[in-house]
Amino acid sequence: MNRRSKLHGAIIALVLLLSVAVGCDKPQPAAHVIENSEREPCTLSSPTKRLLFGDLHVHTGFSFDARNYQNVLTPDDAYDFAKGGSVLLPPLDPTMTFGTREVRIDRPLDFVGLTDHAEFLGEIYLCSEPASDRYESQFCIDYRNPDINGAFSFGLLLALEVPRHEKALCGEDGRGCEAAARIRWKQIQEAAERHYDRTKRCSFTTFIGYEYTNTLNISNMHRNVFFRNAHVPDLPIGYVDAATPPELWRKLKEACLDAGTGCDVLIVPHNPNLSNGNLFLPVYPGARTLEEEAEQAKLRITMEPLVEIFQHKGDSECRNGLSGFDAEEDPLCYFEKLRPDDSEDCGDEPGTGGMRLWGCSHRLDFVRNVLKTGLLEEQRIGVNPYALGIIASTDSHNGTPGHVRSEDFPGHVGVVDDTPEKRLGEGTITHDALINNPGGLTAVWATENTRDAIFDALRSKEVYATSGPRIRLRFFAGWGLPTTLCSDPNAIATAYEKGVPMGSYLAAKPPTIGAPTFFIKAEWDAGTTMYPGTKLQRVQIIKGWVASDGRAYERVYEVAGDPNNGASVDLKSCAKLGDGAETLCTVWSDPDFEPSETAFYYVRVVENPTCRWSMMQCNILEAMQQPLPPGCSNPRVKETVQQRAWSSPIWYRPTAK
Repeated sequence: MNRRSKLHGAIIALVLLLSVAVGCDKPQPAAHVIENSEREPCTLSSPTKRLLFGDLHVHTGFSFDARNYQNVLTPDDAYDFAKGGSVLLPPLDPTMTFGTREVRIDRPLDFVGLTDHAEFLGEIYLCSEPASDRYESQFCIDYRNPDINGAFSFGLLLALEVPRHEKALCGEDGRGCEAAARIRWKQIQEAAERHYDRTKRCSFTTFIGYEYTNTLNISNMHRNVFFRNAHVPDLPIGYVDAATPPELWRKLKEACLDAGTGCDVLIVPHNPNLSNGNLFLPVYPGARTLEEEAEQAKLRITMEPLVEIFQHKGDSECRNGLSGFDAEEDPLCYFEKLRPDDSEDCGDEPGTGGMRLWGCSHRLDFVRNVLKTGLLEEQRIGVNPYALGIIASTDSHNGTPGHVRSEDFPGHVGVVDDTPEKRLGEGTITHDALINNPGGLTAVWATENTRDAIFDALRSKEVYATSGPRIRLRFFAGWGLPTTLCSDPNAIATAYEKGVPMGSYLAAKPPTIGAPTFFIKAEWDAGTTMYPGTKLQRVQIIKGWVASDGRAYERVYEVAGDPNNGASVDLKSCAKLGDGAETLCTVWSDPDFEPSETAFYYVRVVENPTCRWSMMQCNILEAMQQPLPPGCSNPRVKETVQQRAWSSPIWYRPTAK
């Protein structure tokens, strides 16, 4: 393939891979919609925190790519779905007005943050609203035409060195789309206000947000942006407005945190597995001294306290065999990988092309290595830019937050994967539907189901990720935590009193105690009558540390349960075989603790094996005596999975700050 053809294919593929890379106009001072700030006190509130599940990465028909996949759902539709309502997914009916596949979530969510792309927000309004004066323009007609790749003209902008608006709609200076972008941004805000439950039931919380879609060199540097309340910038700050992540941090700090309007914001990088090392590369543009690097690192961790470790485009926890760190093989690192295990290793330099699964894999494509790099950077400049809490979401482009069920997975990408044949096929530009998955959920421990309480939990990192199941997980650390916590009815209150929860730094080490102790309690997701849950197999602690030789290491400890419990699954019926645990609890002390070594610890909870979604759908097709798509015999795709949860880390410093 020549360079021009490869670039042409890359642009089309990027459109299909949800990677739009343009934006709206210059950021304005923070503004806000009319908000009812009065709310009733929540009936359910607890100082030892409530567990809430949500999805913080969801696209509706307001997104450039989702609308091109025939998603016509609005934010109102997505919120209704998250609360238990049904929606109609593509393909559209003959009038191109309504979807034709009805889906419903098995259990409502507690909170949702919609993240339609900031880029092209105005252009898509003009091309999708019949009342707009550009609706019948040839550009918009082509964009909506299902028989043409109408999105190609948008995709061309992704190849430009400097991102810009679509001139055919917005004019040479791009400002012709500003009014339309403001209309759409206001609609996003108003929908969030309508669906936020301010009654004493506190049953559902919404967050205003968007996705920043930087896809420079076809590598993923995307981020989701969330606001605490209705005080938000006048327009979302997208890739056109901020061509680099540091510029995004600075502009959001100015337009939100420093605006004096009550605006508060946090940013969540996602899909490092597609970044070729670029998303978390420790670079400090323009810094000339360690002090200047430290200032940039402080800004970064202030603005970006979290990372999305899992979503429908795969797992970003860890990968075996990459250079740069010494580590024993971790068999559970083979979970839901997009890239082949033998893909090229980038080495020390970042690569390109990750959004198309091209190029090399870098060690910083995986969160465990990012966390270790944070420890090394802290030793070098005195600040850890990667002290990250961990969440997961779906990245659904169907407007279906929290639709993580494997049993009837309908895809997440509109008409790209709307049939079993498309989801299980291979060898086309949409082949990666087979290696996608239903996505994950964000779990937060918050005092109540309100914006402030959940936002505080996100910022303090008392949050964790799951690959879909609603596993309950508590993780605390302290010096001398009681060994009886697993049988103590007041264990959680005691753990808060004598220790710190996930997402925290340990206090200074007392001279009389040799090593920290960790309290972990995991409870299975029992599921529903129609979709019963899966028992737990084991709990692990993953430790990363910097040794006296100045290098970073990792180790996986089995701390509860039994990896050899004999649990399995019948591949024909997908019946679960063997036993497991409903609850796993332990108080564990690090047997290898060295007081002089900086370290982090996080928990991984693993369920018994179940059929992968693709295995379930192949079985259904076989039972119906339908031809089996190629994906049903693809040796790269595993027949079973072990769903899991990952806690945010707890960090230890030799000298607590």
